[in-house]
Amino acid sequence: MTSPLTTPTSDGRWTPRLWGTLLVLCAAMFLDALDVSMVGVALPSIGADLGLSTSALQWIVSGYILGYGGLLLLGGRAADLLGRRQVFLVALGVFALASLLGGLVDSGPLLIASRFIKGLSAAFTAPAGLSIITTTFPEGPLRNRALAIYTTCGATGYSMGLVFSGLLTEASWRLTMLLPAPIALVALLVGLKLLPRSERERGRGGYDIPGAVLGTASMLLLVFTVVEAPEVGWAAARTILSFAAVAVLLVAFVAVERRSPSPLIRLGVLRSGPQVRAQLGALTFVGSYIGFQFLVTLYMQQLLGWSALHTALAFLPAGALVALSATKVGAVIDRFGTARLMVLGFTLMVAGYVLFLRIDLNPGYASVILPTMLLVGSGFALTFPSFNVQATNGVDEHEQGMVSGLLNTSVQVGGAIFLAVVTAVVTANSPEKGAAAPQAVLDSYRPGLVVVTLIALAGLLITLTGLRTGRDRPSVVVAKSNPREAERVTVGD
Repeated sequence: MTSPLTTPTSDGRWTPRLWGTLLVLCAAMFLDALDVSMVGVALPSIGADLGLSTSALQWIVSGYILGYGGLLLLGGRAADLLGRRQVFLVALGVFALASLLGGLVDSGPLLIASRFIKGLSAAFTAPAGLSIITTTFPEGPLRNRALAIYTTCGATGYSMGLVFSGLLTEASWRLTMLLPAPIALVALLVGLKLLPRSERERGRGGYDIPGAVLGTASMLLLVFTVVEAPEVGWAAARTILSFAAVAVLLVAFVAVERRSPSPLIRLGVLRSGPQVRAQLGALTFVGSYIGFQFLVTLYMQQLLGWSALHTALAFLPAGALVALSATKVGAVIDRFGTARLMVLGFTLMVAGYVLFLRIDLNPGYASVILPTMLLVGSGFALTFPSFNVQATNGVDEHEQGMVSGLLNTSVQVGGAIFLAVVTAVVTANSPEKGAAAPQAVLDSYRPGLVVVTLIALAGLLITLTGLRTGRDRPSVVVAKSNPREAERVTVGD
């Protein structure tokens, strides 16, 4: 249920309050992405100041991923059950407090704990924020425009985080931890005034406690195993047993969800081809991009000797392109449909990755790096909003939080899994430390770049199945809350 104060006017114009609501939600998405990207550049300074080992520094990043990726399914369902506004505001307040804690602590374990808490809170703000948008803006052009602005704010936050971290770390790494706190606090205060109230879901069988426990445990263990695998070893007994335990938990989770009257994830939504393509597309898209950014950062800083700020500015054209497209992509989705844009976006990403394979120890920025960034930025601008639109179209209002949590889980798990795979490939091809000539190191990066390209190519092939050759857009079956019922809806894919 949405508030009339935040409903678009009859002619489709947005009221000031509606704009304010969207800006609050965009601020939370911006902060989530900003926080992920800012910490990477600050890690060397953090390690020197707190005396942390490399493995401990890894958990400053991984702790956030663990909390975020592990609890997204629970966060999405909690938004539906407890009220989207309430869940969003409480989690945003926790995010602000954890940011403040992270900037003040003098202990490595406390810093890692603060990062885990921030990831946990983001696991609730992300699906709650997305579901507030999809239940406030009616499906169609208005929602497409809102989702385009919302998702590009995330991409902009990620890009700007690289620049901010390069600037702030020069003064103190603590500023990179503290910066999100005042922004989150302002967003919280404004959100208390503007966010629409929503009724809690009632009469749908209560709470799925077994599903929540199994789903959260399986995601936490999966992310933990993937994060640890490069260090422990992919073939190590511990890694194999962990993956086996994940499989057992997921099987048990599916069994519980099939029988639960109020499941954490209603498996019927995955009967829709567009929904499956959106989830798998998001998983491969983000996975390929995170792996690409990881390798490019190493290449620029370790081989080319660029500073953190110089590296961040090299990525800036891609982020700027995404930001400038924020208000335009919705109209493009309306005209061409999500499926075509997903295919085009993946095609641009693959082209950018292939072009980057030409790098050497003396790259031409204008001939190789800049074109790659523009291709990747264009692909991001077209594809990421399309995933969000396609995943939330045709879904009942009371399940928007669930679907939003599922989509964000695909994004986070895809990033964690494929980054670990790319890291393992590079490590396997790395030269001995004593013989680490620059060309040998560069050669060890190329297999990783090939894997990144193949991941994006897999995403392209998945999204290609969504193209239709008929004269009319066909309908797809979206399973309803009652498994015996189905509704035919026309979707833009």
